Amino acid sequence: MSDAVSSGRRALITGASSGIGKVYAERLARQGYDLVLVARRHDWLVDLAEKLKRGNGIAAEVVCADLTDEQDLAKVETLAAGDEALTLLINNAGFAGYRPFVSIDLEVIDDLVDVHVRAVARLSRAALPGMVRRGKGAVINVASLLAISAMLPPDPLPSRATYAGAKAFILAFTQALASELNGTGVDVQVCLPGRVSTEFHVAHGIDASKLPPAMTADDVVTASLSALSRREVVCIPALADPALFSELTDAQIKLFRNSAMQPILAERYTT
Repeated sequence: MSDAVSSGRRALITGASSGIGKVYAERLARQGYDLVLVARRHDWLVDLAEKLKRGNGIAAEVVCADLTDEQDLAKVETLAAGDEALTLLINNAGFAGYRPFVSIDLEVIDDLVDVHVRAVARLSRAALPGMVRRGKGAVINVASLLAISAMLPPDPLPSRATYAGAKAFILAFTQALASELNGTGVDVQVCLPGRVSTEFHVAHGIDASKLPPAMTADDVVTASLSALSRREVVCIPALADPALFSELTDAQIKLFRNSAMQPILAERYTT
């Protein structure tokens, strides 16, 4: 930990070395948050931490961790659970792993689930009890607009069954968690950006020219932090009309209630 005087507010950010995670770190440092920066690339983290400490007078801790590794995940869990100043957890780490499902490597499936499902759930579980006990705090889970893309074909979008499924978990997990935490003083948000102009796709050899236009990481973070201040559970940075998402959730609720309250086999299945 840095020798800088603590602000009393600390944010833990996974995937902090570049892209959206780095922008979150820069923005929160300017707001006076102390930081715990988590990623695999140690040198990048150290450079970022030193820059943020010099420029903002905050404390910044670097944690080099691979969230697909059980011991590394446990290390970050311990930090999140034991930090009495932790007021914001940002589960941002992620990777694409786009492949047709019938040919995707088993290791890629495991890693996608580890990072987007297991790490998100376990780090949230580590951080939230303390936040609830203190009556304040927030968790931001960065998902993707692909979480609601399952019905769209894989052209021009990538083949993404495992990735989209993992991101859909983050969406449902956060929405359900928001209901559980109602009245505790702790907020949760799921952020669903579309394509973002970062190294994300380039690093995976994806031809971005065939994909939809990209938003900047700065705009994504601006939307996310603004939505958090508004206590919005679902943040879709490019969505101009939030009523569209409300229509989707209203339809889901109507479908669930209609089916759950009528435990009788639908007629079309009896013929």
